[in-house]
Amino acid sequence: MKYDFSLIRSYSSEDFEKKYTYEKDDLGLNITGDTLIFKLWSPVAKNLIINIYESGDKNNDDIICSFDMEKEDKGVWCKKLEKKYIGKYYTYTIEYSDGDKNEFVDPYARSCGVNGNRGMIIDLSVTNPEGWEEDKNPNMNLSYCDSIIYELHVRDFSSLDSSGIENKGKFLGLVEENTTLNGEGKIKTGIDYLKDLGITHLHLLPFNDYEMLDESKPYDKNEYNWGYDPKNYNIPEGSYSTNPFDGEVRIKELKETIKKLHENNISVVMDVVYNHTFNELFSYNVAVPGYFYRFNDKNKLSNGSGCGNDVASERSMVSKFIVDSVLYWAKEFHMDGFRFDLVGLLDVDTINKIREEVDKLDNNIMLYGEGWLLKTDLSKDVYLTNQENAEMLNNFALFNDDFRDLIKGSVFDEEEKGYISGEFEDVDNLKNNLLGLPEWSTEPKMAVNYTSCHDNYTLYDKICMSNPEITRDKAIEMNKLAASLAILSLGIPFLHAGEELLREKRENGEFVSDSVRSSDEVNGIRWENLEDKEIKKLHDYYKGLIEFRKNNPILHIGTKEEVEEYAELLDLDNNKTGFALSDKNEMIFIMFNPNETKEKVSLQLKDYSKKMDLENITAYVYVDKDNSGNNPIKELSLENNILECEIDKISACVIKVQKK
Repeated sequence: MKYDFSLIRSYSSEDFEKKYTYEKDDLGLNITGDTLIFKLWSPVAKNLIINIYESGDKNNDDIICSFDMEKEDKGVWCKKLEKKYIGKYYTYTIEYSDGDKNEFVDPYARSCGVNGNRGMIIDLSVTNPEGWEEDKNPNMNLSYCDSIIYELHVRDFSSLDSSGIENKGKFLGLVEENTTLNGEGKIKTGIDYLKDLGITHLHLLPFNDYEMLDESKPYDKNEYNWGYDPKNYNIPEGSYSTNPFDGEVRIKELKETIKKLHENNISVVMDVVYNHTFNELFSYNVAVPGYFYRFNDKNKLSNGSGCGNDVASERSMVSKFIVDSVLYWAKEFHMDGFRFDLVGLLDVDTINKIREEVDKLDNNIMLYGEGWLLKTDLSKDVYLTNQENAEMLNNFALFNDDFRDLIKGSVFDEEEKGYISGEFEDVDNLKNNLLGLPEWSTEPKMAVNYTSCHDNYTLYDKICMSNPEITRDKAIEMNKLAASLAILSLGIPFLHAGEELLREKRENGEFVSDSVRSSDEVNGIRWENLEDKEIKKLHDYYKGLIEFRKNNPILHIGTKEEVEEYAELLDLDNNKTGFALSDKNEMIFIMFNPNETKEKVSLQLKDYSKKMDLENITAYVYVDKDNSGNNPIKELSLENNILECEIDKISACVIKVQKK
């Protein structure tokens, strides 16, 4: 791209924003009666033309006609056309002041042809499945801390033959019912498996249109990408549809998928990537060169994202684009939540504006993201959405990397151990994290607790790498302890898909970190692991932990005031940790033992019974080394209201004290 840096430096000025900030919500294509209205913001254009094509494939020389657009106020260009062009495809051609021209897709396009090079002129109402008007979030009454998030790549779920799923790698593959391992009719896979596991929210890696896969080619198990290379922000990814050449199909199939997930009581979280684009040829940057990005003092693109560019969210029309995009997905596709990739690069005002606007639609929509402290070259002074500024955020949660690294060791050091594998230097720091209060967080509802995600190594692989001589049985013990910490601690539990199946990513015998371009063989969920007795026990343990958390609302407290009222850290020795929760009806003791030996615990109930009358009570174990769930495992005697028990090595123990 060619840039005029004297112009770029004016983009964030008060004069430019006052003159060119457009506040109406009608950019892109809108249909009013029998009229198609196209609007594009480009205050720097000398001239703009809209091109109408028969197909969405840029390799087809099938242009139908072109029309000059008319310049309106605030840098907006407009063209009204007859409704007869619905079903066709379109692009814009811009002429700059120096006479150069570029053709590009509408940044506000709602659908497109194959590979996203031509927008589609589409009536979205024809893409709605039957009953879409009644479709809604099945978990709309859940708070952040009531939720259990399960992170999944669309393709991983069904790509391997063992899934028994027909629509491999597709949206529809997420919701095929009655699928079983290898199609043998015995062990559940697919959506039936998810429903049985008990999760509340399915977090899907990016599924807006991205660049790195060629949609025109047949499905190739070796051509793979996570999707963090956005091309068209408001269009579903074509490779996940059964026909990427027809722009209607991807929308219809995604809506059908969301509706079916909702019918199975699973809410949907969309992973969004507004911090960078695939490259400088992003359509908005063609329409207004240099406006969408940050530059450093050497006139080079800022690269805090590590992906080649940083989006200048602090500029008014970039911020508007991001807010408009989130609202579009929430309204048109009934999204129940959004996870923001590298949100530490986006400004606080934009994120709070998103919260404000989605609340008008549905105040139950979850918002969370990666609030890392990242270096970027801002075009004006703003606060960034990182952990240091967490208190400025309104109902927006951040990933708790402190918790992650304390549990298993730093993700940036393959050999570093964590609490589950015998590293006890930072136990005091871990204790605050158990209460959902890492150093940067003031409330549990701000902290997303996790031990693994799509990035870096899987939990099992990290355990193996930091403990080279470990046996599988011992690794499973550590995995269980990590799961107990993530699911039972205060805050928002977040699980990486397949973690409960001892997920590993290996290629030619080597551990794979960041499998963004690896094959299906590396990334696919290995459903056959359910046939392994020990892995099936691990799966059942996760399921039981989820069941226990869901059925004990006191674990869902989300504010600091509630922590002070109901929770207290336990006074345990020898690197054991834990906390107690107490109300007038019951007390729950959650304890973790990372040691290689059984550990005895003796606790005076009066020290932790903030509200409960200790007359006529009994105690039951609900979670131990091998079992978990909402049914008691065994009863414990209480002599003089002293709770005494043994915690097995490398395990968790949950005891509930209640009235007889």
